[in-house]
Amino acid sequence: MDVLVQKYGGTSLQTLDRVRHAALRIAEARRSGSSVAVVVSARGGRTDELLRLAADIGTTSPSRELDQLLAVGEQESAALMALTLNGLGVPAISLTGHQAGIETTDRHGDALISRIGAGRVLEALEGGKVAVVTGFQGVGQTGDTATLGRGGSDTSAVALAARLRASACEIHTDVDGVFSADPRILPAARCLPWVHPGVMAEMAFAGAKVLHTRCIELAAMEGVEVRVRNASTQAPGTIVADRQDDRSLETRRVVVAVTHDTDVARVLVHCRDSRRDLAPDVFEVLAAQGAVVDLVARSGPHETEFRMGFTIRRSQTDSVRAALHAVTVSYGGGVHFDENVGKVSVVGMGLLSRPEYTARLMAALAAAGIPTSWISTSQMRLSVIVPQERTVDAVEALHREFHLDRDMPMDAASATSGRSATV
Repeated sequence: MDVLVQKYGGTSLQTLDRVRHAALRIAEARRSGSSVAVVVSARGGRTDELLRLAADIGTTSPSRELDQLLAVGEQESAALMALTLNGLGVPAISLTGHQAGIETTDRHGDALISRIGAGRVLEALEGGKVAVVTGFQGVGQTGDTATLGRGGSDTSAVALAARLRASACEIHTDVDGVFSADPRILPAARCLPWVHPGVMAEMAFAGAKVLHTRCIELAAMEGVEVRVRNASTQAPGTIVADRQDDRSLETRRVVVAVTHDTDVARVLVHCRDSRRDLAPDVFEVLAAQGAVVDLVARSGPHETEFRMGFTIRRSQTDSVRAALHAVTVSYGGGVHFDENVGKVSVVGMGLLSRPEYTARLMAALAAAGIPTSWISTSQMRLSVIVPQERTVDAVEALHREFHLDRDMPMDAASATSGRSATV
């Protein structure tokens, strides 16, 4: 049985007309001969509406009851989609994450998928039906609903595709594919026909919003081919898969994209007692809160004060602030949060072994008059911290510096001009 998994995001389902348009695309895919399983997000704005209701009551902290509330959005979308498909003469059944056999850990608000039984999904597909599954949710070990965090429907779709051994997982969204930069702030950004999963994972972590970070990590581990397509057009989109094109290694593009993230806070931890290594305590606090850490640096063993710096998501500062202060205050230390920063990243392959790329990044930002502070380098990502108000300027400068508005890298002849042909 050839299975195709399609996922539709919130903007693709925002109105009933869009739900019907998505249903027509599902029907078309089914007519092509594939058995189709569909994963849906909550309709556009619905999750935010539910969060506002919770805030009006007085709490938005992750909890069992908040997950119970937020799961309503995807259940609404799944039922509406199944009703629409049945109205078009396409037999369909809606299934909650629990009914689809999606089992998760018990961490409310940010659960991980542990396994998918998929018995009822397979039963529906074998019976000629479209299985419409709620994304973003599953059932924890205690039998309660657990949500996967914002963007988790992408991960639901990839996990289901892996379980069903689907030929592909199509992510239908409101853009034409994965771009060389955010097209909403940079019109010159190019839609990329193909992206390596490792590069895509770095792009997602560094701020590209088109795909959930965990979905790409899972796709890479399970060998799932992901296709990102516009739900409203017939654009070919972007394929995220581990395969090579037919270009020679000497002309393959090294820098693929520039990403940015403004959900960033810079954290400085210090302690007067240099003999006290607070790093294990700090990381224990961050891990307990599920805080994502990047750009870490710390003082050495011969310095007179313990100092440690790192970035986390600005949206996570409130959850870790008090705990970090408690760790440091008893040792005469403290914590400083700087939330007026942004992170800009150049993403590609082989960057660490080409130090000239770091030099070009810093020179381009300096020439644009953009101050920089912390920088981190790896084979797939160069990241730098800039003032939040200059984040878009930094994206524009680096996109221009690495010629990402061009469909092809510079030809070999241009290498004689003083810069490498691989950009």
